[in-house]
Amino acid sequence: MDNRAEVREFLMSRRARLTPEQAGLTSGAGRRVAGLRRSEVAMLADVSVEYYSKLERGAISGVSAAVLDSVARALQLDDTERAHLFDLARASDGIPASGRPRRRTTRDPATRPSLHWALEAFTEGVAVVRNAQSDVIAFNALGRAFYSPMIGDGGRTPNFARFQFLDPVSRDFYPDWDLFADMCVAVMRAEAGRDPHNRALQDLVGELSTQSDTFRRLWGAHNVRTHGAGTKRFVHPVVGELTLAYEEFAVTAEPGHILLVYTAEPGSPSAERLGLLASWAAEHGRASELDERGDVSARRPTG
Repeated sequence: MDNRAEVREFLMSRRARLTPEQAGLTSGAGRRVAGLRRSEVAMLADVSVEYYSKLERGAISGVSAAVLDSVARALQLDDTERAHLFDLARASDGIPASGRPRRRTTRDPATRPSLHWALEAFTEGVAVVRNAQSDVIAFNALGRAFYSPMIGDGGRTPNFARFQFLDPVSRDFYPDWDLFADMCVAVMRAEAGRDPHNRALQDLVGELSTQSDTFRRLWGAHNVRTHGAGTKRFVHPVVGELTLAYEEFAVTAEPGHILLVYTAEPGSPSAERLGLLASWAAEHGRASELDERGDVSARRPTG
């Protein structure tokens, strides 16, 4: 990805969304832009118009943290947007977001037994691990059942973004599809800022931009987001509607990998349905094992 273009378009998009009134300025007459002028951002950031114009052209290499902070305040960036601006600045200097080279892994984390043991320890919630490009590389048993619409019948590694934008089944699974689409792209934008040399993520962005008009429009908005924690609604083909709380945790042994856990409020209808899904998953798994052994007698229907 072109770092200078990323910086330019991000700063321009943040400036365009901020009105003079929101910034504490008077709009005046004869304005040709809906948002702030470059001169107004420069004044709010206490830098010269020439200097801010240089930043907005993408020349951000070597800019001090103090100046970046001033620009972030002037543009009223939230914590995630501020972090994204700093990530873009570090990338322009050739420094990774962590401040040190990423540790090279010698093996696929999906093959590490202890990772799967940890996931299977979550028995009453959905637990999955994704990488920076939204590939889901590991599930617990309930996670495999929960994301069965995304996993399908096999093939390529399940990917949240491909499922969101290229699989029509996602519109049934996500009743708040538009909200999920915004979140998905904003999380990917933040990941791209943290690691602009992630070739797999670049390829995914190119693929989705080619095949989805919605993705291309949302990507062009330059919004960024930290997933963190919250609540989402789903409609599962087996148990119906679920409202689940989610929490994200960094997998520190694998930079860029995230553990995502979904749970239901105890005693709620969603908790009951999640329990039903766990029972269905256990029975479905048992049936699959019997199929592999050819032991059909144990599956003879009762009654």
